[in-house]
Amino acid sequence: MKKTLSILALIGVLGIGAAVIMKQTPVATSPVATAPAPTTTDSAGSAPVTAADATATAAVAAPVPEPKLDTGNTAWMLVSTALVLFMTIPGLALFYGGMVRKKNVLATLMQSFAICSVVTVLWFAFGYSLAFTPGSGFIGGLDKAFLNGVNMDSLTGTAGANIPETVFVVFQMTFAIITTALITGAFAERMKFSAMLVFMTLWLFVVYVPIAHWVWEPTGWMFKEGVLDFAGGTVVHINAGVAGLVCALVLGKRIGFGKEAMPPHNLVLTLVGASMLWVGWFGFNAGSALEANGRAGMAMLVTQVATGAAAATWMFVEWIFKKKPSVLGIASGAVAGLVAITPASGFVDPKGALLIGLVAGGACYVGATSLKHWLGYDDSLDAFGVHGVGGIIGSLLVGPLAVKAIGGVEGDLMTQAIATVSTAGYTLVVTFILLKLIDMAMGLRVSNDEEREGLDVTLHGERIE
Repeated sequence: MKKTLSILALIGVLGIGAAVIMKQTPVATSPVATAPAPTTTDSAGSAPVTAADATATAAVAAPVPEPKLDTGNTAWMLVSTALVLFMTIPGLALFYGGMVRKKNVLATLMQSFAICSVVTVLWFAFGYSLAFTPGSGFIGGLDKAFLNGVNMDSLTGTAGANIPETVFVVFQMTFAIITTALITGAFAERMKFSAMLVFMTLWLFVVYVPIAHWVWEPTGWMFKEGVLDFAGGTVVHINAGVAGLVCALVLGKRIGFGKEAMPPHNLVLTLVGASMLWVGWFGFNAGSALEANGRAGMAMLVTQVATGAAAATWMFVEWIFKKKPSVLGIASGAVAGLVAITPASGFVDPKGALLIGLVAGGACYVGATSLKHWLGYDDSLDAFGVHGVGGIIGSLLVGPLAVKAIGGVEGDLMTQAIATVSTAGYTLVVTFILLKLIDMAMGLRVSNDEEREGLDVTLHGERIE
């Protein structure tokens, strides 16, 4: 085990060092030839006036044109939104469903489907307004509660994107859905369905919504500090991973954990789910450009590179230390790469993506296979081991690896570290308080008899024969 840690620590040190070196290397950009502006002379023989000046003067007098919907950007965002929803149902549902025992597969699928349904309504009612309207540095306002003022003609997006606000609402809704669904992997096979619904409802409003506002709304404090998170390293993955870790600690271990075998009941479902996540993630990352442009294309490219690198790294590390590369391992490695590249996808080049994937594949392997055993917690489906660890790696490495020619900004490791620690700390404390309150009010965990029989029958009255 010490050998494993030494190798992975070396990978991490080399990764940070290489990132710093790459950051200091200037990025070559293609020169753009510009012709000198022709000059004209007025009838009085005064100083020459450039054509550009004349155009600017005319523009001042001309009325500002109304923003016009961009059909190309809109089409891309409609596709991206569908891809992100596809990540949760059916992607995440199958990925998690295949890893649990047969007696709990329907309950696990039910969690993702129910969360999708409930969060949809909550986001429509208050979530979108609180996250994406101007307010304080901590939270937005209620001006758009129940989507008040959001109509068919409302446009939004980056400067010039001009996509319908209705599409942006649903796009961000799918992010809220998958973030809450990710947490269920940490407490799979032992939480009450009723308690889960109450927890997810409260968690959405007091954890996810504020952090989304901090990072992605211009009045949010992290946005103002220049924190880089293109598609959800802090908002989605660190957030869900840390919340999952707290859930695992508060609920305790499954009956028989560490004493009896708990193998996945169907790795075919898990691999199919992981494949769906991989495909859907292009909407997650490339869609976060909010435009069908070169930055979206680069985000797609680096997502593929990082994911392939992480999957291969996990496979080879597992091959070395466990003598056989597993299907579950390579699927988990791919998800680790997808997670780690998420915050950096709109800021790094393919070389940076390769580095992120290599580091994430090794580090998340340790997080999912060794860390929980060393520390003695039961993270059932490795929500923290993959999403928490991978999100932290991506959030930190985007600082030194960010390429200004791609994202338009320079990253800073210290700024990213502050955002990472702030997100993890806030999520940890508030999630713990919520769980304790719910446990006192209605109880969090099913009874021992219910857990032994399986949640499919005891909670939903159904089973797979």
